[in-house]
Amino acid sequence: MTDRYASFVQSAAGRALVKRLGLPDPPRLRRHHPGDPLLPGPALLGAATGGRLAEPLAKILTAAGVELAEPAATASGDTPQRYGALLFDATGVTDSTELRQLYDFFHPQARAVLPSGRVIVLGTPPQECPTPREATAQRALEGLVRSIGKEFGRGTTAQLVYVTRDASAAGTRTSLESTIRFLLSGRSAYVSGQVIRVGGGAASAPADWDRPLDGQVVLVTGAARGIGAALAKVLARDGAKVVALDIPAAGDALAAVANDIGGTAVQLDLTAPDAPTRLAEHLAGRHGRVDVVVHNAGITRDKTLGRMDADRWDQVIDVNLSSQERINDVLLQRELIPAGGRIISVSSIAGIAGNRGQTNYATSKAGVIGLVDSLAPTLRERGISVNAVAPGFIETRLTARIPLVVREAGRRMNSLAQGGLPVDVAETIGWLAWPASGAVSGNVVRVCGQSLLGA
Repeated sequence: MTDRYASFVQSAAGRALVKRLGLPDPPRLRRHHPGDPLLPGPALLGAATGGRLAEPLAKILTAAGVELAEPAATASGDTPQRYGALLFDATGVTDSTELRQLYDFFHPQARAVLPSGRVIVLGTPPQECPTPREATAQRALEGLVRSIGKEFGRGTTAQLVYVTRDASAAGTRTSLESTIRFLLSGRSAYVSGQVIRVGGGAASAPADWDRPLDGQVVLVTGAARGIGAALAKVLARDGAKVVALDIPAAGDALAAVANDIGGTAVQLDLTAPDAPTRLAEHLAGRHGRVDVVVHNAGITRDKTLGRMDADRWDQVIDVNLSSQERINDVLLQRELIPAGGRIISVSSIAGIAGNRGQTNYATSKAGVIGLVDSLAPTLRERGISVNAVAPGFIETRLTARIPLVVREAGRRMNSLAQGGLPVDVAETIGWLAWPASGAVSGNVVRVCGQSLLGA
């Protein structure tokens, strides 16, 4: 689906009209293309006194080919330096008075970030802090980062990454590298204002960061169209052997997706009583395992609660939530997901903020978040991570059916003033699927352009 308003804004006449009338100004986002550098310009790295992450962060940036700039650097003559990213290690902040160090770093550079630039602040999870004052100061970082995401504009995104101390013990660079690479790159174009937690799980860097899923067997449910089809394409591009699954009625579209990426197609109704067993037998027989399970299949059956019949409720809960639980149970019981495996579920901002006319859908998507919260501690002992993504307004055939006024509101009510694309969700899931992302578990990452809903 084309966003005609965003296309018009990019024209000379459109830019003039937007400026004159103060209309929303959707920037052209920098998205990933294989071979792209991580950033369009150098990065500026700062740190609070006593920070523990500046050194490993500098090594990550250097290894990724990012140029590190000095704070006082200039491009030529009196022209101030422009940065592709601003990164700040705030782990040394132990008291609210020390938050001034972030102001001193960001204030002079607020207008020095290039279009589609990146801002990343690193901190310590408040619950790990030894004193109430330090926990208070670390929690304050969330307000700073979310405000930067709304202020800097021109496609700039801002994120807070909490890094646990056991991640440091396990080797901070290895644990943190995949997250930093993702957040700096065009893969994270529609992710902003997020809080991501990196723990001490096992992570292994790939031989080639352009193919971080080489040799991995990945199952994608609901793969015939929309986000699922984009997922299959991105994961295959990154080196995965993709098992694309959808209902028999979508067989032709599913086969086209599988043939296009060199994957395999499985036609299966996930609500059938024997579906988990049949799926497990297929994966065991064809591949012997499944390294990554992506629960993308989902449906809507919208009505206000007072007008909703029981079938609409039951269908949505069964497809969007209960089928995920049943499949997880069988795959884990049969040990088909090995150590280092990933379970990734698709939630929604409706599961965070609720939505009128979607009580069934919002309930199911909030349940997906509960699934992540409850499984993460248990699966950590088996070396398996579990995360979710929560898309906002994504340009698909389903959102194309929304009435015009509501559709335009959905597109503009976020910091990037536009809807996302299916590839934005796919890139985020791809990052969570990487073997290098083993230290990222128990997260729900919104892919919503920092939507105002549920913020």
